Amino acid sequence: MAEGDAGSDQRQNEEIEAMAAIYGEEWCVIDDCAKIFCIRISDDIDDPKWTLCLQVMLPNEYPGTAPPIYQLNAPWLKGQERADLSNSLEEIYIQNIGESILYLWVEKIRDVLIQKSQMTEPGPDVKKKTEEEDVECEDDLVLACQPENQVKTLDFDVSENRTIEIEELPPIDHGIPITDRRSTFQAHLAPVVCPKQVKMVLAKLYENKKIASATHNIYAYRIYCEDKQTFLQDCEDDGETAAGGRLLHLMEILNVRDVMVVVSRWYGGVLLGPDRFKHINNCARNILVEKNYTNSPEESSKALGKNKKVRKDKKRSEH
Repeated sequence: MAEGDAGSDQRQNEEIEAMAAIYGEEWCVIDDCAKIFCIRISDDIDDPKWTLCLQVMLPNEYPGTAPPIYQLNAPWLKGQERADLSNSLEEIYIQNIGESILYLWVEKIRDVLIQKSQMTEPGPDVKKKTEEEDVECEDDLVLACQPENQVKTLDFDVSENRTIEIEELPPIDHGIPITDRRSTFQAHLAPVVCPKQVKMVLAKLYENKKIASATHNIYAYRIYCEDKQTFLQDCEDDGETAAGGRLLHLMEILNVRDVMVVVSRWYGGVLLGPDRFKHINNCARNILVEKNYTNSPEESSKALGKNKKVRKDKKRSEH
């Protein structure tokens, strides 16, 4: 496998794991080998009026030089409404060339459904269909248009004041543990605005004997540098190969800033395979949501589309 293909494959796997962690049962694997996935999107999870299924196939060149191949499945989606939604998805791709865009696509669709539900028209009067009836033929798969020009880099909306004193140890919160086959995972979160605080948080956590005895303490952080309008970010696997990169990728998709997440894993003697990455991401996402670090879909889309510049504090560790 070529180096470029290997890189794309790794980025795809990281995005797939992040999407599964974010959307849970809404995310469905159709064909793992062919990289075909489906997500059912609704305007309201508890009381949906409008629902749409987005099916995507990830080509080998995605996300580097090619968009996902996608299909929009909804009995009510026709004509101009379908064309408008397709154009919106393709515009997101053009604005985020080379980036992972599935999260932006899903939340754009959800935003459209929410706007639709707020209109006076009622939801579709459609009988329930079987999975086979609801999926249209493969001829309807749409390839997002290729870009004519690169997206311009714009500015973020940045709050003027930082309330955290960088010389002080920030508060540390601890998430609810997840246990699977005797392995336990627990996330820890702290607001950080400089690398010095990252070291302070790690030192404080390692004062706890239980955390210090964990098999792995995986972490990632993202700090927004207002003067340069870039992100300072880094991650650490701590022996769990590629776990730090996956955790950082989840934080990038959720567009969190000025925060550090550490996930401790205590190995219980039973190999979990890929499930361990799912638990790491789920722990991290849960505490980020609980502490209100996740933006609204519109804010995430704008932020990711406006600025791609990221400065690494150091090279990621390779284990």
